[in-house]
Amino acid sequence: MLSRLSRPRALAVCALPLVVLLATAAFAPLPFSVAQPGMTANVLGDNQGTPVITISGAPVRDTSGQLRMTTIEATGPDAHVKLGDVLDGWFRTDQAIMPREAVYPSGESTKEIERHNTEQMKDSQDAATQAALAYLKLGEDDVEVTLKLADVGGPSAGLLFSLGIVDKLDGDGAGGDLTGGRTIAGTGTIDAGGTVGAVGGVALKTQAARRDGATVFLVPKDECSDAKSELPKGLRLVPVTTLKGAVSALVALEKGKGSVPGC
Repeated sequence: MLSRLSRPRALAVCALPLVVLLATAAFAPLPFSVAQPGMTANVLGDNQGTPVITISGAPVRDTSGQLRMTTIEATGPDAHVKLGDVLDGWFRTDQAIMPREAVYPSGESTKEIERHNTEQMKDSQDAATQAALAYLKLGEDDVEVTLKLADVGGPSAGLLFSLGIVDKLDGDGAGGDLTGGRTIAGTGTIDAGGTVGAVGGVALKTQAARRDGATVFLVPKDECSDAKSELPKGLRLVPVTTLKGAVSALVALEKGKGSVPGC
């Protein structure tokens, strides 16, 4: 024989599994990382007491202004991100909720991830050096470049490394600085041929750049829309696709002549 539940009792019985599910989700770790604006570093200066760029085999210029590479900080691969963290970050402009596998390769340990990021940084530094010297028509046999940036991994500082090398060796090509005395920030990978690539997290990196005094931000052209989404007041976006284009844009900005692209 079947018995019929009253409507209030039926609703209570149906709601119980939902309450249990929500309670479990509130405390269970979720496959996300919480990211926020990270540190920036002036590649023309020192980082933790060590010059970021050291050059031998060619005359090096004294530079003014700054070229700041930018980063994001994300919760670690072993961090337990809960539903409350996700909901909080979802409505904040200074945080981003990202799938963990988009930040850290899935299936790898923390040490493996650190090693991978270190290798990416080394490859990026090599490519940045090759791109800069090729742009300046200088041979790697004659000019030695050493790049050091502590506690930072990945390839996203490549463009700024190349620009720093160019500024130290040649400036704007006419005795002036690429920065024009400004604080310029940016992001972007670079290959040995000077092509700039996308990196991700640019909306957070623009915030880090403005926080640390930048008024101009170089962004890979394909990421213009992301960079504009949370653009801080007083920060000008300059899209780039190549090292040559980035140098040309900075020279035009410095001299107040020529075309400076915008997003």
